Formats: sequence, C-alpha cells, structure tokens
Amino acid sequence: MSMDLQRFHATFFEESREGLDAMEAGLLTLESGQHDAEIINSVFRAAHSIKGGAGTFGFDAIAALTHVLETLLDELRAGKRALEANAVDAMLASVDVLRALLREAEHGVQADPAAVAAMKARLESILSGQAPAAASAAAPVVAEAEPEAWQIGFTPAPSMFMSGNDPLRIIRELEHLGPLQVQARLERLPGFEQLDPFEAHLAWDLGLIGKIKRSQIEDTFAWVVDDCELDIRPVAPPSLATSAPAVEVELAPAAAAAPATAAPATAAATPAQEAESSIRVSVDKVDALINLVGELVITQAMLKQVSNHIDPAHAERLFAGLDLLERNTRDLQEAVIGVRMLPVDAVFRRFPRLVRDLSTRLGKQVRLKTIGEGTELDKGLIEKIADPLVHLVRNSIDHGLEMPEFRRNAGKDETGTITLAASHQGGHIVIEVSDDGHGLNRDRILAKAAERGLAVPENPTDAQVWDLIFQPGFSTADAVTDLSGRGVGMDVVRRNIQALGGEVQIESRAGMGTRTLIRLPLTLAILDGMTVSVAGETLILPLAYVLEALQPQASDIRTMAGEGRVLRVRGEYLPILSLSEYYGYGQRHSDESLVVVVEGDGQKIALEVDELVGQQQVVVKNIENNYRRIGGVSGATILGDGRVALIVDIGGLVRSLRVPQAA
Repeated sequence: MSMDLQRFHATFFEESREGLDAMEAGLLTLESGQHDAEIINSVFRAAHSIKGGAGTFGFDAIAALTHVLETLLDELRAGKRALEANAVDAMLASVDVLRALLREAEHGVQADPAAVAAMKARLESILSGQAPAAASAAAPVVAEAEPEAWQIGFTPAPSMFMSGNDPLRIIRELEHLGPLQVQARLERLPGFEQLDPFEAHLAWDLGLIGKIKRSQIEDTFAWVVDDCELDIRPVAPPSLATSAPAVEVELAPAAAAAPATAAPATAAATPAQEAESSIRVSVDKVDALINLVGELVITQAMLKQVSNHIDPAHAERLFAGLDLLERNTRDLQEAVIGVRMLPVDAVFRRFPRLVRDLSTRLGKQVRLKTIGEGTELDKGLIEKIADPLVHLVRNSIDHGLEMPEFRRNAGKDETGTITLAASHQGGHIVIEVSDDGHGLNRDRILAKAAERGLAVPENPTDAQVWDLIFQPGFSTADAVTDLSGRGVGMDVVRRNIQALGGEVQIESRAGMGTRTLIRLPLTLAILDGMTVSVAGETLILPLAYVLEALQPQASDIRTMAGEGRVLRVRGEYLPILSLSEYYGYGQRHSDESLVVVVEGDGQKIALEVDELVGQQQVVVKNIENNYRRIGGVSGATILGDGRVALIVDIGGLVRSLRVPQAA
C-alpha cells in the first residue's frame, strides 16, 4: 500500500520552523552562560525531530546537515566535550542554513549549495578537531574486538508508527550491511480483541554477520533512537549460526530489557496528551469563520434597526430575543477572534539572535529586555509587524546605542539596553521599542531638513522635529552602511503600520535614549464605533480614539492666524477639523456646533459633526483591496439598513494638520 506523504509536508514545515526557533533560543541561552543539561537536551530533541521528518519525506540535504549537528549535540549532552564558543557559533549558523534549506524544500527558493557544504564541513571539523582524545580512546577498543558479528536487540516503542517510522524498513537496511538473522519476539503481542493496528507490538532479536562498523549500525537506527530500546553487542559468528534457542539464550539481556519499553511509552504519552489539547487549523478556515461572524453581526444590527419601528408592547418576547441575540453574537465574535490571537512573543523571540549578531558585528555590548511577551495580537498583525520592528531594533543598535568607551565616559553602563514591550491600552495593543543611547539630535535633524528644503514650522516642538525623520529617504547618518541610519526607511515603517490601521510616534531625550511607540488595533476584523452624521452622510469614528463629545460655547472657539480655528477645552487649545469640509460633503445640515474630541498619533483634535447617532459594533471591510487607498479613510462597514458607511482614519486626520506632513 502506497501513501502520499505530500499531504503531511505542511505540518513538517511548520513543526520544523518551530523546532529551529526552539534550537536558536536554546543555543542563545547556552551562550549566555546557562549550561543546563535540559536546555542541551531540548536543542538535541529539536534537531533529532527535524532530521527524522526530513529523512521520512526525502529531504536529504536537511537530513544530512541535521545529522552532523545532532552528533555534535549528542556529544555535548553526553559530556564527551565541553561547550565552547566556536561550537555554539557554528550551531547557530547551521540554524540559518537549515532555514534556507527549509525554504528551498517548501517554496523552491534555491539555497546556496556552497554555504550548505561549508556549514557541514565546519561542523565536521569541530567534531573531528575537538574530540581527538575520545577518538583515540575508542580506537583500541574497536581494534581489540574486531567483531565479525553483532547481536542486536531492537524493541520499538508502541508509538513508533505514529512518527512515520517502519521497523521493517530498518531491518531491510540492515540486510544491505551483511547476512542477517531475524527472530521476532511476541511477548508484547496482545490478543486479537485488544490488538491496536496503530501500535508497534513486536520486538526483534537480530544477528548481523560481517566486519561491520558499529557506527554503520547506529546510523541505520538513527531515525528511531528515541522511539525504541536498542542493545548492540559484538559477538563471535558461531553464536549466530546456532539454532534459535541458542540465540534466545545469547540475547537474554535484550529480552529482559523488553519491559523497559513501557517507560519510554509512558514518557511519550505526556507530550501526546498535551498535543491533544490543541489542533492545527488552516488560517483560511479561521478567516472564513470570522467573515461569517461578521455577516452575523451585520444581520443582528439589521434586525435591531427594524425592531425600532415595532411597538414594544406587542413584541416583548421579540425584543428579549433580540437582546439575547446581541449578547450571544458579541460573545461568539470575541471567541472566534480569540482563535486568531497569538502572543506577541511569536515576534519577540526572533530578536535575541538579531541583537546578538548585530552587537557582535558592531563591537557593542547590548542587553535585550522584553516585557509583556504574553500580550495577544491578531495573527495577521503579528506577521506584518515583524519587519517594522526589525528595522527599529537595528536602528537602535546601530545608531542609538553608543560604543562601550563612550558610554563609560558618559557615566553609563557599558552594556546598552534595548527594550521590547507590549501591553493592552484601551482597544489597542501598544508595542514599544526603546534604547538608553544618546537620543535623537534635534539640531542635526533640523539642519538636514533645511538642506533638503523641507517645510518646518517656526519654533517647532520636539514632536514636530522627530516627525521629520519619517520623510522618505531622510537620514542624518555620516556614511551609508548596510545597516540603516535612524530615519532611513522610517517612512516605510510608518506606511506599513498605517496600513495595519495603526500609528507610530517617537519620543527622545538627549543623552537618555529614544522611545518608539506603535499603537495597533487588537484586530482588523470588527471594532466598536461611534456613529455620527455629517451633511446627511453617516461616518464611523473608532471608539478607541474617542475621548469625549461636547457642544462648545461660541466663546470657546477662536480663529488663530495660520492655525485656523481652535477650541478651548479646559484650558487646552485643540485644532478644529470639519469632517464635512474634509470629505467634501458640502453644506452642513445643522447650525449648532457639535464636536467629538479624539486623540491620534499623540495629538488631540476636535472633529466637527452634525449629530451623534449612537454606538455600535461594526464589521470592517477593506476598501483598498477593492478600490484604492483614500486619505482619511481606514475602511468601510455595512450598516443595518444596508447602507455603506466610511470608517474615519483618526491618525490620518491628525497628520493632515501637521505642516511638515502636509508639505
């Protein structure tokens, strides 16, 4: 019976990526000085799992490299060699090469064959060059014994089939090494009623004749070493040529060891039981489920709107049912969106390696501090926020943190600190990238802006100066390197974050460091909004940005030269923006002034509207995918009566009022 293994490839690729992440994290922990045996074991298990899967699916290049890596790890965990810096460095480099090979197997992106060969040679040289004593000690034993035959006790764990391995395939491979005698042990075979076809019940006593290296036999069992009890012993050929009972006597120790397989099976049951508590589901299926819930939300809003025209006295039970439907719909929506939520640690865990490599390359001492790794964010946002964060961290290390001698002269710790923090604030998740370096140079930024002819307001605030670095191509770096200077590519960072419905702002103090704040919606699917009417049109203001709504007195509104109208709110003057004028709707339908105070990109503004309609949950529909990007609009939604309402981009409105951005 043939089996199509391709349908298991996606699971292998995903699990291998997770394994490589675990290996990298473990190796970085070992490099930091924590020489815990369990960490080495976890790295070994990850490498072994990847090798086993690669061998099963025929990805020979991955299997060959991982085999050498696994051998090195096996010697480390067995205490045969000390953990040295060059070995850790080589193993970290091998993780990168394995990622490239994984991309080649999954997407057909060619990995550099020279780099793969060089990596394998590097690991092999460490194996051969650092364990000469062990090799020389083992050599006399082999020379003395010079076995002409081997006895092998092979007892598979009951779960071996579930890992994709076949004991008969291993036995056939042994036949290629030399003449083989095979006898099955049936003591674990249950009665027919209790027989489970998915469990391995048989064990084998094997006699292999010929001058064969022990390493060749071990290589044959390499894929299943953690899924079986194995006893390999050199013997004289006559003991193998005798009758079957003689073999049973000869191999009694192996047979006695058979019950010990219960221990590995029990141990293996623990992770299996843990695995049963979660399942892997295609993102497309989850997205389809979210879309259906979105449609349910729209239908529920439609029913609620229709019910407003019904006399409550005649439809009391209907109204009770609609209230219950609204509560259940919200609970269902939160539960479904929760399926897509992942801890932000999925992004944060890639940075220890990045910080380690860059700091070594630049000769700087850097400490990475992470806070709030368990904070959850929509999977779609997590995948797209990674690149902007990488850019910010690279900039902080390259241009934010000083060299150790400069930090020492400034009275600072020679080791600089990069902080990655995540937290929930209102309806947003806030991600912070900060450093304790020298901070942004205000005068230098202004000089560069003047050199490029950028419009700068008189006596600009710090926030307005920092905003200049988001101009395309803006840089204050003295020399161009392959590491971006602070500001180079920052326009791309902002554009990518805005595309996610978020905003970014910078805070900096000379000599104290720089802090970049990224504010993102928890999910792009559904949001709570305030519905307002403007010139007969309905708009949605994301509730997370709304601070208050008020009807100001005429005396609180002033007109300032060059600034337009401003509103005084408790001693603070806020710019007023008429949504009717901004969107070109024409004449307002109300003479009374009504404003909604919102805050975006760290700045408050007052939005002038005609009427506050209410508050409701809306399903976000993307306009850009179906039409094009529209300034001041972050999306659209379908109201209960079937009309389309635009969702206001608060951050975009705030930026439109800034002189540098408008220029």
